[in-house]
Amino acid sequence: MANLSSSARKIQDLLHSLGYDYTVIEHIESTRTAQEAADRAGCELGQIVKSLIFKGKVSGKPIIVLTSGANRVDEKRIAEYAGEAIGKADADFVRAVTGFAIGGVPPIGHLQKIETFMDEDFLQYETVWAAAGTPNAIFELKTADLQKMTEAKVVRVK
Repeated sequence: MANLSSSARKIQDLLHSLGYDYTVIEHIESTRTAQEAADRAGCELGQIVKSLIFKGKVSGKPIIVLTSGANRVDEKRIAEYAGEAIGKADADFVRAVTGFAIGGVPPIGHLQKIETFMDEDFLQYETVWAAAGTPNAIFELKTADLQKMTEAKVVRVK
């Protein structure tokens, strides 16, 4: 933990400042994909939090969907929740609004406040694993804390 990269350290420090005692683990191997993260964490694919960034087609506002690693997001459904058509955000937009590169976007610590939707399928798990700022850093947290710290609306995403 002492040798975390600067992005992973930012998430570790943020977790502590928010009063959580979770530990960021930075692996040598990639955790970029949900399957890689599940393999490193030793958990079910469904316990992996994929942080997907979308962009409102009219407003240009960022929207983050925290979805289970086992699910594909129904963009039409998310557009209904967001109140406008959405599109996947490109890498530059993701970095500009979150401060992180695709493949390591955590659910917290973004540069901008982002409307957040959380997959209802997480509610079947006591804990989940999320990215921690780099494509090889993750941390385990209680599902209830994920919802609390992100102020996410719990919705059906698939």
